[in-house]
Amino acid sequence: GPITRSNIDRHYRIHSDVFSEHDKANVNTPCAFLQLSINAFDYNCHVDLIKLLRQEGKLHRLRKARQKMSELFPLTEEIWLDWLKDEIRLTEDESDREKVYELFERAVKDYVCPEIWLEYVQYSIGGMGAQGGIERVRSIFERALTAVGLHMTKGASIWEAYREFEILLNAQLERIHTLFRRQLAVPLMDMEGTYAEYSDWADDGVPEMVTRQYRRALQQLEKGKPFEEALLVSEPPKLAEYQAYIDFEMKEGDPARVQIIFERALAENCLVPDLWIKYTTYLDRQLKIKDLVLSAHERAVRNCPWTMGLWKSYLLALERHGADHQTVTDVFEKALNAGFIQATDYVEIWQSFLDYLRRRVDFKWSRELDELRAAFARSLDYLKQDVEERFSESGDLSCTIMQIWARIEALHCKNMQKARELWDSIMTKGNAKHANMWLEYYNLERSYGDASHCRKALHRAVQCTSDYPEHVCDVLLNFERVEGSLEDWDAAVQKTETKINRVKEQRVAEKEALQARQEEEKAEHRRKAKADKKGQKKSQKVNRTGDKRKADDEYEQEWGEDAELPSKRLRGEDDFGSTATEELMETESGLFGRRAPPRKTEPPGFRKNQRGSSEAPQQPQDVSKEQRIDENCVFVSNLAFNLDDPEGKLRALFQGCGTVQQVRPVFSMNGVFRGYCYVQFEDRLAVPEALKLDRKEVDGRPMYVSPCVDKNKNPDFKVFKYKTAMEKHKIFISGLPYTCTKETLEDLCKQHGTVKAIRLVTNRSGKPKGLAYVEYENEAQASQAVLKMDGSMLENFTLSVAISNPPSRMMEDKGVPSRLLGAAIRGKGRTQISLLPRSLYRQSTPDAKAENGTVSAPHTTETDGSLSNEDFARMLLKK
Repeated sequence: GPITRSNIDRHYRIHSDVFSEHDKANVNTPCAFLQLSINAFDYNCHVDLIKLLRQEGKLHRLRKARQKMSELFPLTEEIWLDWLKDEIRLTEDESDREKVYELFERAVKDYVCPEIWLEYVQYSIGGMGAQGGIERVRSIFERALTAVGLHMTKGASIWEAYREFEILLNAQLERIHTLFRRQLAVPLMDMEGTYAEYSDWADDGVPEMVTRQYRRALQQLEKGKPFEEALLVSEPPKLAEYQAYIDFEMKEGDPARVQIIFERALAENCLVPDLWIKYTTYLDRQLKIKDLVLSAHERAVRNCPWTMGLWKSYLLALERHGADHQTVTDVFEKALNAGFIQATDYVEIWQSFLDYLRRRVDFKWSRELDELRAAFARSLDYLKQDVEERFSESGDLSCTIMQIWARIEALHCKNMQKARELWDSIMTKGNAKHANMWLEYYNLERSYGDASHCRKALHRAVQCTSDYPEHVCDVLLNFERVEGSLEDWDAAVQKTETKINRVKEQRVAEKEALQARQEEEKAEHRRKAKADKKGQKKSQKVNRTGDKRKADDEYEQEWGEDAELPSKRLRGEDDFGSTATEELMETESGLFGRRAPPRKTEPPGFRKNQRGSSEAPQQPQDVSKEQRIDENCVFVSNLAFNLDDPEGKLRALFQGCGTVQQVRPVFSMNGVFRGYCYVQFEDRLAVPEALKLDRKEVDGRPMYVSPCVDKNKNPDFKVFKYKTAMEKHKIFISGLPYTCTKETLEDLCKQHGTVKAIRLVTNRSGKPKGLAYVEYENEAQASQAVLKMDGSMLENFTLSVAISNPPSRMMEDKGVPSRLLGAAIRGKGRTQISLLPRSLYRQSTPDAKAENGTVSAPHTTETDGSLSNEDFARMLLKK
């Protein structure tokens, strides 16, 4: 329900052991508590609640909140250390110390943490004055060395604390010698310092045997250092680095070192089921130590309770190590409440438990057998009710559990009547059409039943099977050859022939129906394609001028022949350095993709008169070339042709940049908007602000905004500088899904560095191309992004990532008129026929370097014309 005062009061009454009336004044505490009352397995809410109670100093309620959390989850090292320190501060007498000892014992069972063990031994030293205290401290030290003494980076602290404790007690020198020798045989960081300390401490020098052990450990340390260094520089959870370290230690074959590296990996990757499965499997097959194995299995299911395989392995481990029946049953009941994610998981866990119960049964006694039968019946009810209600299926389509039950009844109990009843139930659950199910039942009857029931089962199989009827018919005929009489044989032949003929007729009918359906689909597809093509032609006829982007000559004369028109705007580098190849491709499809129709020659003044008559209604106000100030103007292009009221929309759009003096849309001869216009401001300071609106979407299309420049005065002016060098701090991404947004891409890329800018490449209509450019802060971050992201998946799309490498231009702009440039981009026109024979063409060498957005391909070049007439004649004769 909602977070109201009445709901808060009700939840306080239910959980009054943790919260008092005083907590109602705190707004944060009820909110965290209400979330836990809705979902007790919300880990983060438990953590937040503990932090709030600790800040308020409510230690009694804090202790209960921690207790509740520890019953549900293993606690992290930080939570345990905070809890232990709080309890240690409250210790007053020996009885309180025992409670802290119990808490430490619980803490060291969750994860192997050197800091908790060090805190444990230091706390135990404080109680060494009690009876048996020294022996207790030494026992805890020995357990700590067993647990974390092999930790290559943190184990030395436990060894040093143990030696200092013995020196403090003025213990026998032999005990201290033994500690030094044991430590020097273990590969630990800074063991050279320990060896030097022992050399100074030992009066008779270091024994030769200890020196050999030390050198051997030093060699082992050198082998492990690369893995430790990799862990040191990598970021959590370091799973790949730990996997490599584990594989190394398993090849080395030291079980103790394999165990410690597994524990270190699990401390940082406790929610990775595969890692727990790998660890528990190793313990089951290699160490086989009961306490160690069962403890690992218990921690595995506490960390990943949703993984059925961990529960299954736990049940087997309990049975393998002789756990009592009640313990196994309790673990199984916990598994049923773990919340598996698939219906088949429940089938498998039930099978594991039923296998365990079957292995317990002495079929000479009835008590275990009755329990087994009751468990089989309960499993069927559980799958039918609980599992089917949750997943809309039982998960056991082949009725595997019922098959096992029937085989047990037939084999061990000699109860074929019960087995047949179970198989009748199996067939009524939709399995009668499958030949393999009937053959399984037949084999059961063949092994434990009689010929009469075998014959009956095969006759029913021939009648009901629909997947492999020929095979079932062959089995029936072979059975009658061995067991049947002549009458039985005739009946079997007649039944099988009837079945085969009916099956053939059905298959022919199905094939004809399939062919008819395919023909209908093809006809429907052709009708749809024809209708689509007709609609496209109609649309192209209505908007025939839709793809043209060149301004008419009369508008060039009025606004200046040098004014930049869309056909002359060849965009090179974009706002932050994207390559020009994409823009060239866009230009080909948008501006130069279609040839303009031939113009007729009109007498002088004809266009002016036509313009005056056709555009007078569209342009109520006019600004002559003398009145226009290029420094105060911007050129706007790539607008939609069907844009309603372009003058009003653009005036409102650019009003925030400065005072707009005039907006002049350009129209064709018949009054159709050409998709570009000029915007003039009163102040030139408004132009830079207007240029910032470049690429802004207007009615779903990116609007291009560029300066208005006199080409006669500035022939070399380009809107954007074109970079041909590699941009190592930027990456080029291809293969993106078309639904990818800038925010999604930013979340993906910022994991590898600081993202300064992102650009999703679109075509002129604003539709994404599946390409993007991402600018990072430096080259190292861009290189890291390429390594991590190349080949990765995003929404089932495989991404290709490379350093941005803008392609070279095909020709130089300088000195080439815009009309020729358009022709160069478009290629040879339809009337530019080459009269050179094909044999005089030769292939040029393809570019060796592949660039972003380009494909290196061979192209033809013409000969230099140095051949003589005789050479031409010989080549023509060869042809």
